[in-house]
Amino acid sequence: MIPRLAKDHISALLSRFPVVALLGPRQVGKTTLALEIAEGLRDRAIYLDLELPSDRAKLADAELYFASHERQLVILDEIQRAPDLFRTLRGIVDVRRRKHRPNGHFLLLGSASIDLLQQSSETLAGRISYQELTPLLVEEAGEAERLWVRGGFPDSYLAATDGDSLEWRLSFIQTYLERDIPALSPRIPAETLRRFWTMLAHDQGTLLNAAKLAQGLGVSGQTVARYLDLMVDLILVRRLRPWLDNVGKRLVRSPKVYVRDSGLVHALLGVGALDQVLGHPVAGPSWEGFVLENLLAAAPAAATSHFYRTLAGAEIDLLLDLSPKQRWALEIKRSSAPSVSKGFHLGCEDVKATRRIVIHAGRSTFSLGSGIEAMTLADAIAALRQHNRPS
Repeated sequence: MIPRLAKDHISALLSRFPVVALLGPRQVGKTTLALEIAEGLRDRAIYLDLELPSDRAKLADAELYFASHERQLVILDEIQRAPDLFRTLRGIVDVRRRKHRPNGHFLLLGSASIDLLQQSSETLAGRISYQELTPLLVEEAGEAERLWVRGGFPDSYLAATDGDSLEWRLSFIQTYLERDIPALSPRIPAETLRRFWTMLAHDQGTLLNAAKLAQGLGVSGQTVARYLDLMVDLILVRRLRPWLDNVGKRLVRSPKVYVRDSGLVHALLGVGALDQVLGHPVAGPSWEGFVLENLLAAAPAAATSHFYRTLAGAEIDLLLDLSPKQRWALEIKRSSAPSVSKGFHLGCEDVKATRRIVIHAGRSTFSLGSGIEAMTLADAIAALRQHNRPS
């Protein structure tokens, strides 16, 4: 069992909100984490899996069932399977808050974000808080290389061999394509979506070129946009927006797109072991996406994230606005002996970055001069965590 950083945060949210929604893709560890929280509460928590007919049947009269467990934390897994429950939950929550305690009534687990957020925000406004559970992070695994190659899904990361890990990821991809995605969008052919997912892996970390993707799939640009929205909704793909505040520059306006788990990138491209990954053209972009996910998980919840690129060649991989007076510019390099391009210098001047960091794959942190710090990923994460702490 690898302790998850989100556990304490979820417990804290339950002490401040009546409902907490834990979002993340399938097999990322939501159920394990929720059951661990329930175990700590002993008989003050109850768990229902809404994929099981027997558990769904208990909610045939949801008000009566919840009334019989009104002093317990109710954990509802795969909540998107029962969207009609949201209307019921609002009234139940308000009654519970008046009769018993203000917070800590429901923990909702979901693997699709957009619909769940929309449904819950409309009916539970002011009563719900959201927390994303990512695949395993460097802070949790304690090392980066194997985590980068295998990805952060626990069963993949903890597999006995690289071959077993790759086999698990290929099965995971197939299950999503044949079972989970058709439940949300039954009109999308599984083979077409697999090609789309694989094309995104080949283009990891590049600007979205919807026309190219549409041509390769034989579909319209609007259809590509719908496919991308679905993958983002399933928390499998990240769409990183460009920073557009500099009105005096000619800026790139297309988003960059990343398959969020590096292990899935490698599986989609058929590479399993470290030497295969290092020998593949995706190694650099895959590392960039891996670092990006770990940095964003460590950044403050209120931080905004973008990339910056001008048509004149200025470029920053990740721009983090941590507060009104803290704007960090981060460049990501797979090399252990990083150098800084002129484009990064220009970008930092354009956006008036307050801290300039190059994250590399080496084992030490040092100065590159001109106010630029070369940092290991672990040290960059620690710097972000330090920024999170109250002064």
